[in-house]
Amino acid sequence: MLRKSLIILLTFIFSILFFPKQTKAIENPLAAPNNLFGIHILDENDLEDAANLVNSQGDWGYVTSVIRADERDTERWQKVFDKMRRLHLIPIVRIATKQLDGGWEKPNFDEIDGWVSFLNSLNWVIKNRYLVVGNEPNHSKEWGNQISPEEYADYLETLSKKLKSRNQDFFILPAGFDASAPKSKETMNEAEFLKKMVEHKSQIFENLDGWTSHSYPNPNFSGSQDDVGRGTVLTFEWELKFLKSIGLTKTLPVFITETGWAHDMDAKANGYKDTETITNNLKGALELAWNDERIVAVTPFILNYQTPPFDIFSWKNKDGGFYEFYYEMQKLPKKQGKPVQIVSVDVLSIIFPPIFPNNGKMVGGIALIKNKGQTIWTGNEKIRSRKFNLDIELEPKVIFSDIEPGETSIAVFSTVLAN
Repeated sequence: MLRKSLIILLTFIFSILFFPKQTKAIENPLAAPNNLFGIHILDENDLEDAANLVNSQGDWGYVTSVIRADERDTERWQKVFDKMRRLHLIPIVRIATKQLDGGWEKPNFDEIDGWVSFLNSLNWVIKNRYLVVGNEPNHSKEWGNQISPEEYADYLETLSKKLKSRNQDFFILPAGFDASAPKSKETMNEAEFLKKMVEHKSQIFENLDGWTSHSYPNPNFSGSQDDVGRGTVLTFEWELKFLKSIGLTKTLPVFITETGWAHDMDAKANGYKDTETITNNLKGALELAWNDERIVAVTPFILNYQTPPFDIFSWKNKDGGFYEFYYEMQKLPKKQGKPVQIVSVDVLSIIFPPIFPNNGKMVGGIALIKNKGQTIWTGNEKIRSRKFNLDIELEPKVIFSDIEPGETSIAVFSTVLAN
């Protein structure tokens, strides 16, 4: 019996040295239960308020946030991601350049490798790494006071390919466009912009995994939730139809990363709808326009912004409380999202081999392990693998607290010889 146990132990150790790697490819976010409720935030200090909103009556909602080029601090953003993991928030990250004279610098191709290195250094919250490349490039102020569909297409393609070459889990989303922008010196019609992108790069959409939409209820961010077409809460639908007309053949799941109504700030601002009307509009849009099987997430702009020009969109008021529609959205039923997360374990050492037979298993082994995945182990999980005709079952033991990614713990393990 001792000789047999030693053979099993040696085989087990050999198997963990060659532990199978995770398959890296994006997951269909709509293939599993999905909570589409989300919110756009400006600051990571708003994460708790975001979770209380999007996960009330549900789980695993979305948060859209922006990382500027001068904010690429791995330690800071890993802490943000870890906090989102604990709060069950799925990040949609939009990358941005640096602010310049009331607008934004044009992206520098020489900085792409820096973006790739930084983004790949993070342990993301879920397997899909949702990344939005830029913002409304049909506005000159968003592209160094220029409008260049050709340059944007080149940048999007280059960044997408370099990210995918490092990790196939990057889920590439284009910038959301201003669908209501006219043809002018400062703006370009979205349809014309998209056409020029395709004329320059006929296969540009092959670099995308989903579609980003800014489905604002215009005009003046004050339209009806029942309006249809371009410049409404159904802008995404018009965009998808137009994309097909210019050559899109693949199915792109939709991420509405910006939407929402400007409001009167409880009668403190003139010319906009009152907060009760906004509540009804949001409910109506969620029940009809956004109740669409193609939509992954809806993250209205913005949870907390206390100064002009965006205070009229803020869900949080200047007194530290929230407007009516925040509380009403909390009450709405939501799905229990179940996004795919990577489960990965590194066995650091064998403390005690499994030498006790029990129902066809050798049990009682103890190992020191490290959580190298994305899930937080709570002590109820059993992690299984099969290698070299051995079924291996690890059971992390939580004594003082949950085991987060990067932390080590003791695990009880057993082995089963194949028949």
